[in-house]
Amino acid sequence: MSMSSTALVSASRFYQRWLAADPARQAKVDALAQLSLASLDFAEVLAAERGELPLGRGMRRLRNLLLASLIRRDLEGRADLDEVVSTMTRLADFAIQTHLAELDAAMRQAHGAPIGAESGLEQQLIVLSMGKGGGGELNVSSDIDLIFVYPEDGDTAAGPGQRQLSNHEYFVRLGKQLIAAIAEITEDGFTFRVDMALRPNGASGPLAASLGMVENYLIVQGREWERYAWVKARAVTGRAEDIQALEAIVRPFCFRRYLDFGVIDAIRSMHAQIRAEVARQERLHPERSHNVKLGRGGIREIEFLAQVFQLIRGGRDPELRGRATRATLRQLPDKGLLGADVVARLLQAYTFLRNLEHRLQYIDDAQTHTLPPKEDDRLAVAHMMGLPDVATLLAEMAAHRQYVAEQFDAIFADKSGNGSEDVDPATSNACADPDNREAIEARFASLGYDDPAAAAQRLIATWQAPKLASLPDASRQRLVALVNAALPQIARAAERNSAGKQLATLGRLLDFLEAISRRSSYLSLLTEYPHTLERVITMMHASGWAAKFLTQHPILLDELLDHRILSAVFDPAAAAGELERQLATADGDTERQLDILREVHHAQLFHLLAQDLAGSLTVEKLADHLSALADVIVAAVIQAAWQTVAKRHLEVPKFAVIAYGKLGGKELGYVSDLDVIFLFDDEDQDAPGLYAKLAQRFITWMTSHTSAGILFDIDTALRPDGASGMLVSSIGAFEKYQHASAWLWEHQALTRARFCAGDAAIGQRFEQIRCQVLRKERPDAAALKQEVLAMRQKMRDARPKRSDLFDLKQDEGGMIDIEFIVQYLVLQHAAHYPELTGNIGNIALLHLAAELGLVDAALAGAVADAYRDMRKWQHQLRLQGQDQSRVAPDKAAHHAAHVRQLWDAIFGASAS
Repeated sequence: MSMSSTALVSASRFYQRWLAADPARQAKVDALAQLSLASLDFAEVLAAERGELPLGRGMRRLRNLLLASLIRRDLEGRADLDEVVSTMTRLADFAIQTHLAELDAAMRQAHGAPIGAESGLEQQLIVLSMGKGGGGELNVSSDIDLIFVYPEDGDTAAGPGQRQLSNHEYFVRLGKQLIAAIAEITEDGFTFRVDMALRPNGASGPLAASLGMVENYLIVQGREWERYAWVKARAVTGRAEDIQALEAIVRPFCFRRYLDFGVIDAIRSMHAQIRAEVARQERLHPERSHNVKLGRGGIREIEFLAQVFQLIRGGRDPELRGRATRATLRQLPDKGLLGADVVARLLQAYTFLRNLEHRLQYIDDAQTHTLPPKEDDRLAVAHMMGLPDVATLLAEMAAHRQYVAEQFDAIFADKSGNGSEDVDPATSNACADPDNREAIEARFASLGYDDPAAAAQRLIATWQAPKLASLPDASRQRLVALVNAALPQIARAAERNSAGKQLATLGRLLDFLEAISRRSSYLSLLTEYPHTLERVITMMHASGWAAKFLTQHPILLDELLDHRILSAVFDPAAAAGELERQLATADGDTERQLDILREVHHAQLFHLLAQDLAGSLTVEKLADHLSALADVIVAAVIQAAWQTVAKRHLEVPKFAVIAYGKLGGKELGYVSDLDVIFLFDDEDQDAPGLYAKLAQRFITWMTSHTSAGILFDIDTALRPDGASGMLVSSIGAFEKYQHASAWLWEHQALTRARFCAGDAAIGQRFEQIRCQVLRKERPDAAALKQEVLAMRQKMRDARPKRSDLFDLKQDEGGMIDIEFIVQYLVLQHAAHYPELTGNIGNIALLHLAAELGLVDAALAGAVADAYRDMRKWQHQLRLQGQDQSRVAPDKAAHHAAHVRQLWDAIFGASAS
């Protein structure tokens, strides 16, 4: 059965008592009930309520009127959860600000203004709202958690008849008066209960603390649960510059610069303590069961779910530093941290439980979070929730709480025993004892390792490593658990992929674990997310280079958490937008921007590596993606580095980066350097100097080694006049050089050149020049051949053959020979076949030359296949960590023969 809105409101005994005490109140609440209270002018309503009364009495009357009006609006369906919590939060802020202004004025009258000893400036109290008040989500009958902070120690500037106080004593007195003004119970009730327990040192600490004391406390004594609390801290009063100084102290305490997965265990422990206390209360008072705030699957667990991502990632992602639970949850799907369907269900549960909590409090204006013991009150609450009976209420509540608990457990359940089905407790500890070689060997043998003795020796070497000798106990226990979980997974990886070797994979993983052993956050990540360890092992088994890359950049472990890593298609435009957003958060901080560029590049590269190792990408598609990624980085570095040129005369530079070589041909590999030149088109008299400085900074930004590594090595040898030429050229000078002074090998290089990033107009002009140069008539084919052959011989002489293996790049019949064939065909024939100047890659150009009748079609197809296979083999060798691209001669013999055949057909048999 449904109840009328009048009957629903009458279920609030507080509302009925308040209304019955004064006949005039009905009209007031009727009027306010028509308005959205979230934007109400509190000062105007306070003035009407207060009349000639003291401020404290007027504020209490305002509070009671607003609460009664909220009850009306909420239960009549006019106010949603947003209006309720924002109204209560705004009221708390208004009460604090209004009372503080009056009390501070009186204190200054009696003692003079507090003055900072160092700054000489007048001091103002910063009142921090914590908890739900800080997050803008205050309950209707909640207390408010406050902390009082003042900027500096010093004394008041006491005049005649005034008594001087130290700033500390001044603000402690002011704080006590503020608490009394808001919280004392009078004939009008109270405005808000005040809780000061979250201040430094809690109840035993001073009521007000200076900025210096807060900083020292957080650095020296700040505990893990206090990070959780301080995330919500919001200044309600104080000067803007003092608030900024406080936030600069609090931010690094709450948000670590690294990804802090250790916080999962800390919140798990905090939650266990809360649950134990709730269970104790329910045992002592069975009537207090069904705690919607602290009980299993309750509001607190949803808050923990939101805040764990903030504490893990807020140091690196400023967007996750918000104070509101729902706003934080809504960001998680876009960041790949929780599914959109999960977040939607959590938000539904949060809304249901918060609305229920308010209805529990509407009954008697009591600070309660549990269902009332009396059946009549429970029925009234069910009706307020729009439900027919108590059974339906309990069922809906149970469904929401069960879902919340399941999601909470998915993240916070203790996973330190991961892989337990493979770990024998009798042998697992023995495997961590380097003196027990026999037991370690036996363990490897039982898991089916090919060489148990060698595997045991490798593991013992790790346990005896100096870096592990002084590990904290907690880190060592995590490491032992991870090794025990990994050993059977390595054996399984070898069964799935016979190309890798067990012993090599074991060594790579142990090197990696040793490298991160002092980074407890990474050990926590692998412990909390067991599937990540499995993915690490799979990658390391497949690729020695991947193992080395991950060991150098363990922050990339975070990327393995996202299941989309293997399926997400690289989107250059989206990557550029995200990079621009992240760089903007560090505007003016060059060091941080350098790290952001490297972190974003490494993360995207790691995504591509994972897809590559999973067999999802061809070598050609991978190279396309890696080249597009490099373009994104180059564009971002141009713009960011230009902002650091002090005397720049334009916001957007008339400057372009032109790509040659592997980047120009879109054949970039994981560790390729970038062959580039710099062009500008700007008549300003200072332009050459400014763009030279930009080019130098570009190179510095790319090549600098920071804590996050390096971006790319840069090679500018292909610029006009090479190493002796200017670092940057005007587009006009470049055009003149290409037509009048460039060597033939520079025109060969042009066949693979393209605009990369910067001013698109310069890019278009460059492409016009490139096409003009490549399409020049070259009537003396014999002379052209001789120049090309001479350059190829010069390269061979510079790299004499030092191995019986076949060098895929350098040897006769290898990839460089194919590239020279294509370059010759372009230079000789582009005058008559302009389509040959398209930057479409060597394979496509070979097929095009065949279609144009310039070479035998079957032979061109065979050479194209050779180029494709050689690139693939070279790539596989690089993935295994080999620097030299060499294979057994018989493996490449048939391909090399086809290449030499085409070479001879073009240049003559004697040219080989």
